[in-house]
Amino acid sequence: MPRYDYRCRACGATFEISRPMREAADPAACPQGHDDTVKLLSTVAVTGRGGSAPAPAPSAGGGGCCGGGGCC
Repeated sequence: MPRYDYRCRACGATFEISRPMREAADPAACPQGHDDTVKLLSTVAVTGRGGSAPAPAPSAGGGGCCGGGGCC
């Protein structure tokens, strides 16, 4: 189940709620009971191969406006 981060505009508390995606847009009250909250944007780190493999090296050639790797 996804977790959504919220911040209360009244008291400044930041909190998270686990809820189904179909309820993602529903309002959320802060733990102190205030209703004036805003959903925060989450940052997601995306890595490949478990995050331990280096990025592949660019291939030789290609690129450029004519595909030859240099200027025309």
